[in-house]
Amino acid sequence: MYICICNAVTDSQIKDALDDGATSVADLNKTLSVGSCCGKCTRSARAIIKQYRSAMEIDELSYSAM
Repeated sequence: MYICICNAVTDSQIKDALDDGATSVADLNKTLSVGSCCGKCTRSARAIIKQYRSAMEIDELSYSAM
């Protein structure tokens, strides 16, 4: 799904950037130009970052329980 219409950035591209080490909207702005035009996408981008972090925490907890 497109998150940043201005720059044609999808949620998959954002998730890939997070996998590659991005940790904030500022990082996404540097790599994908998210939020560089109208800025309406930043809320959705933050939600994806939050979901990503939660998923990573769950994965870490599951892994450490083994």
